[in-house]
Amino acid sequence: MLKVIQSPSKYIQGAGALNEIGNAVKLLGKKFFIILDEQVKNVTGDTIASSFYHGNIEYHFAHFNGECSRKEIERLTAEMKTHGCDAVIGVGGGKTLDTAKAISYYQHIPVVVVPTIASTDAPTSALSVIYSEQGEFEEYLIYPKNPDLVIIDSAVVAKAPVRLFVAGMGDALSTYFEAQACFEARAISMAGGGSTLAALALAKLCYETLIEEGLKAKLAVESGVVTEAVERIIEANTYLSGIGFESSGLAAAHAIHNGFTVLEECHSLYHGEKVAFGTLTQLVLQNSSKAQINCVLEFCHQVGLPITLKEMKVEGDLTQKIRAVAEASCAEGETIHNMPFPVTAEAVYAAIVSADALGRNYLQSRS
Repeated sequence: MLKVIQSPSKYIQGAGALNEIGNAVKLLGKKFFIILDEQVKNVTGDTIASSFYHGNIEYHFAHFNGECSRKEIERLTAEMKTHGCDAVIGVGGGKTLDTAKAISYYQHIPVVVVPTIASTDAPTSALSVIYSEQGEFEEYLIYPKNPDLVIIDSAVVAKAPVRLFVAGMGDALSTYFEAQACFEARAISMAGGGSTLAALALAKLCYETLIEEGLKAKLAVESGVVTEAVERIIEANTYLSGIGFESSGLAAAHAIHNGFTVLEECHSLYHGEKVAFGTLTQLVLQNSSKAQINCVLEFCHQVGLPITLKEMKVEGDLTQKIRAVAEASCAEGETIHNMPFPVTAEAVYAAIVSADALGRNYLQSRS
């Protein structure tokens, strides 16, 4: 099997990075179609407009309606053509960025991704999640290349809700453990091949950065400042985790996240919050060391990620609910089958119950 690693062509991060967007994008097109919602425009619009003005670059702001759907992609594509744009920029959260990527793919034009939150590792990836107009999942779009440019203004990201910042750490937390499982199983990654040593090393660095910098970064963001710890966590949440997951692969943690989506009470949780508990469950499933599990428990508790079913808002008839989650986690085609050993729904059920017990025991020992 061939080994594959992929990444965006260029990644720029730092406080004030948005001030330089004009210089950064000028070789990619002549007129830029900038997709963003009203709230994001209020925060970033003047800075972007000023940078483009000083760079003598043409642009058009387009309002994003909130859903990465086929209809929204088609509507914005028509608007883009009307204004004669030859490159697209997505500014905002994941659905805005995914819409920009889709337009880029279908129109064969460059795409620039400008995340305003660090809640997932999706910005650097060569895929979009497509939903119905009602917000129901429809399909993944896998692209032949990653974004041409990713720009993250850490000062903007640090002003977003702290819970989103922490959720990004939850998503990134799984990267190394899933990458290691896929590497051992010789699984095919989302990049279409075997994992490279480079991808695995980035995934490991992602985990080490979270453990070392996570709490410091959270406290800084809560205090409204950007420190070196914040910069390192933004990079871990976005770039290190993005390359790590895409070029190494997903395994049990994300499949268990998907399983929890069958429970209505989990719909209010962010992606990374569910992935964090999925990571703890994967560690139990693969019988990781006590020291490793305790390290993850401590990290999650310190930054505010769930380690018990109660914190996941799952209560009541646990047996029936967790069996439903376990069955969904093991559905045909799920990434849990990238683990280096066969996995059954019964094994996942036991791992979830045990992970919850470990989490409760940890909290009791702290009280």
